[in-house]
Amino acid sequence: MKIGLYNPYYDGLGGGERYTLTLASHWSVTHDVSLFWDDPNILSISESRFGLDLSRVRVTPNVFKNGNIFEKLWVSRKYDLIFFLSDGSIPMSLARHNILHFQVPFPSILTDPWKMGRYDAVICNSQFTKNSIDAEVGLKAMVIYPPVPSIGLPKTVKKKKRILSVGRFTSYFQAKKQDVLIDAFRQVYQHAALADWELVFVGGLMDSDREYYQKLQTQAFGLPVRFMPNISNAELINMYRTSTIYWHAAGFGVTNPVLMEHFGIATVEAMSAGAVPLVYAAGGQPEIVMDGVSGELWSSVKELVDGTIALVTDPVRLKRVQKGAMERSVMFSTDRFTRAFDGLIAGW
Repeated sequence: MKIGLYNPYYDGLGGGERYTLTLASHWSVTHDVSLFWDDPNILSISESRFGLDLSRVRVTPNVFKNGNIFEKLWVSRKYDLIFFLSDGSIPMSLARHNILHFQVPFPSILTDPWKMGRYDAVICNSQFTKNSIDAEVGLKAMVIYPPVPSIGLPKTVKKKKRILSVGRFTSYFQAKKQDVLIDAFRQVYQHAALADWELVFVGGLMDSDREYYQKLQTQAFGLPVRFMPNISNAELINMYRTSTIYWHAAGFGVTNPVLMEHFGIATVEAMSAGAVPLVYAAGGQPEIVMDGVSGELWSSVKELVDGTIALVTDPVRLKRVQKGAMERSVMFSTDRFTRAFDGLIAGW
């Protein structure tokens, strides 16, 4: 089949981009696959960030961003299948088959019977997204969890006294709440058992978010806190493997589902590498972490602080939860992801 994949955020290099590009990589083995994007460098950049093989994928002009309605319809009719990651809108397409994907639980979507009638499937990245999205769309949706390759923990790798947090550095309502985690670490660091621990933040950083990034650095002054923006996939894997604890705070203090963690790819990555997750109990995180079995869910900074101290000071419990986290992470494998999509398009 001739397959096109549209994602308006390829250069954001986040979870939605991994979702889309993993499909592109997989389908390109047996199909003619192209991305709707205007900069061909996105392929090499994405390969470096996500560790994907995109050598068989092509880039084609992004008609869905720059074209008028007639151009969009003319180009789309040449495709057997187009996968659309939605920005809250529903694109028009005359492709033989169309898939509409939601990473974000948009509460209100301008639907159109003709447009929706062109879509063979509506996919969400979590049950949380499906339940929170506009009901007119959500009721028709199915869930296919994001692909998270298992990082693993080689026996030769030694865990360090490190808490890791992975998430984009962005000022958009402080999406990943790194500021909350810095405050929590200030309390944890005062405990004797964690006096020689460090907190490391890893994530993508765009020029537009430099001011927010600098504020975080100022807030962390005097603490053993490191910032590692825009690192390679190999560096990220090493950080996962050598970190003992994983923190995640997206969604803390907000009620808008759009601002919560819609799934949590980084959480699963950390679990697969044996970093025990302590994550905020909202959004899609409770679908990943089984409280007390494969990690810890927290609802207040005090719970995060107390939970971290309790794990670090109880090596037996820490080891047990670490084992549970690694076992749970297999539920979100790339193989399950690709098999689900292959089953969806079988016979198209």
